[in-house]
Order: sequence, then structure tokens, then C-alpha cells
Amino acid sequence: MEAESGPVSVPSRGRQSFRLNSTMDSVGEVEAAADQLATEAGLDEDQRFHVAMAVREAAVNAILHGNEYDPARKIHVSLENTGKDLVFTIADEGRGFDPEKLPDPLAEENLLRGTGRGIFLIRSLMDEVHFRHLNPGTELTLVKHLPPVPQKYLGS
Repeated sequence: MEAESGPVSVPSRGRQSFRLNSTMDSVGEVEAAADQLATEAGLDEDQRFHVAMAVREAAVNAILHGNEYDPARKIHVSLENTGKDLVFTIADEGRGFDPEKLPDPLAEENLLRGTGRGIFLIRSLMDEVHFRHLNPGTELTLVKHLPPVPQKYLGS
């Protein structure tokens, strides 16, 4: 991804796509790439943490639940700065799932259960979350809206 010259508040645009093995090392790679993109976009420390945490959780879900640590399966990752949004797409090659059927982690009967918390966390940290069923697999798209760039940097 090539950065345009300008102040930190003017985000560089670009897209990266890659395929990774279903390992926890891959989770770290995806998280680091997401943090770098968020940093280049000028997000503050809290926003960068939110982005990195949500993307990490999505990668863990893809590897653990989607691909079931199957070394024959890969995760497909795309990271993009559109200038208005940071868009992170993570897809697995698993059986897929229906996110609407996940138990509510805040319901009293589920407070001590570990299931459903990752998706809840992702939804609470990102501005938009979209699911798409693939054949095979599930694709999760996470969107973080960028703050508007001051007009003085846009050449107006």
C-alpha cells in the first residue's frame, strides 16, 4: 500500500489482500496489518485499539470456528482505506453459520457461557458489521468510519 504525502489527518488510500494459514500466527499478522492501516489513517490510540481488537476477534473466529484449525483451509483477508472508511474483510472456508442464531451474551442464562461474545464485541467496536454466506464459508466485513478531513488539506 502506497501512502500519499500529507498530514497524518489525511488518510492514505489503498487496499491489501492476502491468504493466510489457519494458525494463531496468522491472527497476529492480520491484527498488526489492521493496526498499521488504522495508524496510517490517523485514528487515535483508543480507535486503533478498537479496530485491532475487532479485527483480531474476526480472524480468531474465522480460524477457530470457521476453519476449525484445518491446515488445508485458509483465511482470506482484505484491508482497505477508502478515504472515508477503513474496511476489513475476513473470510473462512468453513461450513458457515447464521449470526442471528447466536445466543445473546448479555442474557442472564448466557452470562457464564463463552459463546457469542466475539461477535457481540465486534459489533460494539465497529461502526458497521456485515455477514455474507459463501460456498463454503462465511465472510465478515467490518467498517470503521473515518473522521472528515479538514478542508484546508483537501485543496479547497
